[in-house]
Amino acid sequence: MTNKSPWALLPMLLFMALFIGSGLYYQAAGVEFAFYKISAPVAILPAVILALLLAKGNINQRVDQFVQGCANPAIVTMLLIFLLAGGFASVAKAIGGVDAVVNLSLSVIPPSFVLPGLFIMTAFMATAMGTSMGSIAAVAPIAVGVSEVSDLPIILTMGTVMGGAMFGDNLSIISDTTIAATRTQGCNMRDKFRLNFKIAVPAALLTIIWLFVQGDAAQVVVDPDASVIKMLPYLLVLGLAVSGMNVLVVLLTGIVVAALIGLWQVPDYSLALLSSDIYKGYSNMQEILILSLFIGGLGAMMKLGGGLDWLAVQLDRLTREQAEPKAHRRMGELSIAAGVTLVNICTANNTVAILISGSLAKDISIRYGVDAKRSASIMDISACVIQGVLPYGAQMLLAASLSGLSPLDFVTAVVYCWFLGLVMIGSIILGFPSGQEKAA
Repeated sequence: MTNKSPWALLPMLLFMALFIGSGLYYQAAGVEFAFYKISAPVAILPAVILALLLAKGNINQRVDQFVQGCANPAIVTMLLIFLLAGGFASVAKAIGGVDAVVNLSLSVIPPSFVLPGLFIMTAFMATAMGTSMGSIAAVAPIAVGVSEVSDLPIILTMGTVMGGAMFGDNLSIISDTTIAATRTQGCNMRDKFRLNFKIAVPAALLTIIWLFVQGDAAQVVVDPDASVIKMLPYLLVLGLAVSGMNVLVVLLTGIVVAALIGLWQVPDYSLALLSSDIYKGYSNMQEILILSLFIGGLGAMMKLGGGLDWLAVQLDRLTREQAEPKAHRRMGELSIAAGVTLVNICTANNTVAILISGSLAKDISIRYGVDAKRSASIMDISACVIQGVLPYGAQMLLAASLSGLSPLDFVTAVVYCWFLGLVMIGSIILGFPSGQEKAA
């Protein structure tokens, strides 16, 4: 039986203090590129050392625990997505694919609708795919290209893509988070979708209005000679992604098609240049690969050390102290949201956070009379909100790597997640939608 200990959470707290704290310190000192002075993969090393010191067993057993966390299939899959996304983005840009998509798209879309269009396109793709990672990998290079040919800040275009990806990941019925939330709470996926829809759509509409205002004065310079053929890799990737094909296969197919078009259409583009471009894409993902591995190992050690169990116990103790629980529905729903949020901060993975806190959320929902589908909806939305603004979360790290920005730059840029959080809080206060209505 795992002992419940708050000390197991110290490594993650140390990492956050070093990573975020150092950036804030250098920023206050007026240093340029403050958040790049101490990179995240370096800032996490003291946390890894602390986790090894706090773990039980001999040194070999402790290291094995860490390595097993790094080798988690979810982590390995994520790393492969990073690599292939980097390779695809690099080759597609080298052959002019990004420029072609951006120019031909902007030639038919009014400048003021560019940002809402990016959001809607990414949201549609993520809803169809059920994954925010694949959507960001496919659309982020387009967002970078839009920024380059307009006066829109890259942080704004990338934040738009991030928001759309999180919308789709949260709402999709084939998303890992949706499946985890409905299974742990014992409700129908369709019913959970209906409740989620009533909260996510108002947040999306607020985001679209905000993006329209932000992009209203955008100035766009379009190249009329953009090649339609060079758009094919992106059109293919978008189409295959929406069809439900595995994201790894989609990105690999995109690399192959982009390579063939480059060798055919781009003068002097050779196999040597192609190899160099793919490897350049891999290299651009170096920081996110290292950090993701360390976070995977760190998360596993915190779980084995009982840190996450301790969090669950504290939250459970807090809720049990309330008299007449069924008269405190808001307290129950806020406790469910807080539980998922805290675990998500520690694990940097929204699906894992839902699975870990699922049993606790189920217990709280029964005690406070919260409908199962309402509980599942709150869990999924809470995880979506925090994952979308977590600077060491996979989605933000991927977006940062593809855009060359610091992940901390995106904390305020993913406006959809902030709107979603506000709408969810309003929903909890008002008790609407309650989930008590009879399912069709």
